[in-house]
Amino acid sequence: MAGEDLVELKFRLADGTDIGPSKYSPATTVASLKEIILAQWPKDKENCPKTTQDVKLINGGKILENNSTLADCTLLVGELPGGVITMHVVLRLPLSDKNNGNPLLTL
Repeated sequence: MAGEDLVELKFRLADGTDIGPSKYSPATTVASLKEIILAQWPKDKENCPKTTQDVKLINGGKILENNSTLADCTLLVGELPGGVITMHVVLRLPLSDKNNGNPLLTL
């Protein structure tokens, strides 16, 4: 049955809150998941990603590439039958212009 092929995911934000869980097709790309995360991002959060480029997904200690599918990514951790896979969401927000691009001033 098609329902058995779906992968159940939740996305853990840096403050410990979750988006999901929801079920996705194994053919879903990481880029699509990032778009879903942007759409479901809690409005009360201080730091909010503006584009999918601001979002990094981590599964099994590896940063996932946008063109990877869930089928590719879940193999990194292995699947537990009926289990929910937690992917961690890290924001890559733009740096402020305080140091005018000089990396030595950030030391």
